[in-house]
Amino acid sequence: MKRRSLSKTTISVFAVLFVVFLIHQISFTTIPSTKSTSSSSTLFDHSARIRSELGETTQVATSRWRVPILHPPPSAESQPISCNRSSDTYDVCTINGPTILDPTLSTAYLVDPYAPTPILVSEKVRPYPRKWENGTMSLISELSLAKAPTYYAPTCDVQHYASALIFSAGGYNGNLFHDFNDGLLPLFITTRSIFTDWDPVLVILNCRDWWLAKYAELLQQFTRYPIVNLDKETKIHCFPSATVGLISHGYMTVDPVQMPRSENLLSFRALIGAAYQQQELHGNDCGTYLSSSRTSPSRPRLVLVERTGDVGRVMLNQADVVQLAEMLGFEVIVFDPTNCASLGEAYGLMNRTHALMGVHGAALTHAMFLRPGAVFVQVVPIGIDWLAEACFGKAAREMGLEYIEYKIDANESSLNSGNENLVLKNPVVGTANDDVFNATNIYLKNQDVKLDLGKVEKFLTEAYHKAERFMGREG
Repeated sequence: MKRRSLSKTTISVFAVLFVVFLIHQISFTTIPSTKSTSSSSTLFDHSARIRSELGETTQVATSRWRVPILHPPPSAESQPISCNRSSDTYDVCTINGPTILDPTLSTAYLVDPYAPTPILVSEKVRPYPRKWENGTMSLISELSLAKAPTYYAPTCDVQHYASALIFSAGGYNGNLFHDFNDGLLPLFITTRSIFTDWDPVLVILNCRDWWLAKYAELLQQFTRYPIVNLDKETKIHCFPSATVGLISHGYMTVDPVQMPRSENLLSFRALIGAAYQQQELHGNDCGTYLSSSRTSPSRPRLVLVERTGDVGRVMLNQADVVQLAEMLGFEVIVFDPTNCASLGEAYGLMNRTHALMGVHGAALTHAMFLRPGAVFVQVVPIGIDWLAEACFGKAAREMGLEYIEYKIDANESSLNSGNENLVLKNPVVGTANDDVFNATNIYLKNQDVKLDLGKVEKFLTEAYHKAERFMGREG
């Protein structure tokens, strides 16, 4: 009886083990492997299928494609891919989850095991904050955002452990005003609004090497991580999440009401100071000035921004204005920004200056480097009052500068051809009613100024007294 009983027990045990073995085999063959054991042809099929579904034909090394580990589904409370397109200025999109960026396809994938096939592009975005200008935006690289099933997702060549902030340095960048207005200021706003407690990895489209070099110190204030120049990348980059696009509050401004910690334009100026505080001005790289300009001046210093050549808005009697300013008591530096070896040198000059003066133009962006309380005199040619205010007047007041606006009269403009010149007497009517007149070409490119010395003396006298008081307070 004991032998028969033992025999039955043994058979039962073997039966159970056999069933377990079968279950294990069935499970093993139906769950995708996490190892790259597929043949190269199968791997290439994944690459080719994705490219076909996205309308692309460019080939890529098949070794970058595999079947990765499955991840749990995203929370139903968050939108995996979402875009805010409510602004007239910018679009900002967010990928809320594991992001795989393929530069060769200009596509960012959200890894989603439940995504359908074929792959469908969820959103397309050109990450540059001038969306109202169709011509400009057509020059900005477009990035596609798509959900990719886990088994379609490309393998990471570079794994990042910080989220990506993707934007374009194209458009008008290369012009100092636009570098700040369309690039660095929106970058400040975006990082302080979205990445409040950590640094993002900056991923830049339409990025030129000289631009990265010029603004290297400033860009380091936004992130501790190496910058990814997407135009030069072929490797697959992976991030825990990504933001595409930059937030803008308008021309040269930071709206504290919209900022989580109420930062303003002075906060941005403080960031500039942190970037360049160690920079010193060497030699005569940034202008023609007295040797004492590298030390504390004995009288208020006025930097006069120079415009030369066939660029428009040239001060035709600049030498007379310089002589007048010196007679009133200023130490005058004639500043040619094209002679600066670096932006840090320009900062070093402006940060020790008591007054800045110049005709409206991109170089007046250097006013961002002035200390709060310094004097800023903007010479405004005929026909660009609104532009002068939007670009520099409002910003100057927000930065706490002593702002003085010198609006030229018709007799100070090179466009003056008599009292009946409608373009000078009524710029709005003179341009709107005649297709021959293009406001940009006339007022910005075809107009020079010759300042009335009697009139400018009054403005310079006011500027001198304010600069003198500022020097007494701040040195």
